[in-house]
Amino acid sequence: MAVIVNIETSTNVCSAALTAEGQILAHFEDFSGRNHAELLSDYVKGCLDFAAEHEIKVEAIAVSLGPGSYTGLRIGLSEAKGLAYALDVPLLGINTLELMATRVMFSTDSVAPESILVPMLDARRMEVYTAAYDFGLQALMAPEPLILDKESYNSLCSDGRPVLFFGNGMPKFRDLLGEDAPATAVFVEGVEPVAVDMVALSERAFARRDFIDTAYSTPMYLKDFQATTPKKNFPGTGQA
Repeated sequence: MAVIVNIETSTNVCSAALTAEGQILAHFEDFSGRNHAELLSDYVKGCLDFAAEHEIKVEAIAVSLGPGSYTGLRIGLSEAKGLAYALDVPLLGINTLELMATRVMFSTDSVAPESILVPMLDARRMEVYTAAYDFGLQALMAPEPLILDKESYNSLCSDGRPVLFFGNGMPKFRDLLGEDAPATAVFVEGVEPVAVDMVALSERAFARRDFIDTAYSTPMYLKDFQATTPKKNFPGTGQA
């Protein structure tokens, strides 16, 4: 298997990991907030320094493409593109929702193989970026932005299989359902996309030669960026 530098910046977490043959050789993570611009280059350098010290040749760069934070995704992809170009190695793009599903799939033996995996990344207000996968990572629901209500995911929860909801968008759906949560719904805490969990997907992409364009690839935003404009006070009133 290939030696890969993995980069993940789709949420508040900033992380990078050097992996090979399914093993984590070096990794760096920060969960304290949106510090990607300050931390990521040093994390990548730490991976490269480890490779140099152990005379390991980096063979590819993998980056989480989203969905997720617009700013975080841009920082991560920019770093990955520059690194792939400088090292003259291929660039691999990883779906963030698949990454989260893979983490839950491999996290414990108690997850039944017939379970449906539903990653949820927080967007604005009651909206999430979400999808649904089986254990073969076949999409039962394609990635999409979804405004939550109590009927969301009813079709998934009605066929009797356990439905695992996770990610930083999960708590607002759990709170919305309250006591009306379906019996098949399972809410999994503490699932964040991090670089150490990219190894299976990045190695699969490398083996398939599923490379993305180093110059023109873009993040998977799922929806257009919406900037807010500050309100202006009317002269003499102090009110917007």
